Amino acid sequence: MTWMIDELAHAGPEHLDEAFVEGFDRKQGRPDAGPDIAVFQDHGLGAGSVVVELGAGTGQFALPAAGAFGRVVAVDVSPAMVAHLRSKAPGNVTVVQAGFLGYTHEGPPADGVYTRHALHQLPDFWKALALHRIAGLLRPGGVLRVRDLIYDFAPGETPQVFDRWFAGAATDPAAGYTAEDYSEHIRTEHSTFRWLFEPMLEAAGFDVVDVSFDSRLYGAYTCVRR
Repeated sequence: MTWMIDELAHAGPEHLDEAFVEGFDRKQGRPDAGPDIAVFQDHGLGAGSVVVELGAGTGQFALPAAGAFGRVVAVDVSPAMVAHLRSKAPGNVTVVQAGFLGYTHEGPPADGVYTRHALHQLPDFWKALALHRIAGLLRPGGVLRVRDLIYDFAPGETPQVFDRWFAGAATDPAAGYTAEDYSEHIRTEHSTFRWLFEPMLEAAGFDVVDVSFDSRLYGAYTCVRR
């Protein structure tokens, strides 16, 4: 379709860089997938379940999840990320190069979908369409777990919240995200306000059953498809 967005162009040039991919886990702080895996297990997912991760990156979630679920589909739009993940993926992990809007699910509907810090690469119109597509690949009662940079404050509070964010940034770009990294994210990516994001989830057919925020910037949502 000629009106469809080019998701690869919105992925951020660093995610397409093999050198960046090599240092990605260190820069991300090697997040623990255990709590998010436990969320799915608390909703009844287990060894017979199919879980799709959208924006899988280097496999920080997909690889540990392979030990908890029957099949994991790790989806990423970046050729460099996909190549890196394919080199490490066990037999029950299927690696697919695609984006939120381009991924076509094969087989029975998924039991769970996970995405971490990837939806913000899409502007809000496309984000809403992506959530609608996610609902379409989940079975009724299936679970969506979203972690992302989402703004839990009023527009007038923006300077104060961002100043606190920058003050806690890393100083070494190899060790973490710097204040300039955060500034670039604000300017060039598409994090949205909480009061815009939650109606998107509702419109896509999800009930939000749990939500938490860290520093009014990092949202974690557990949603169930109606």
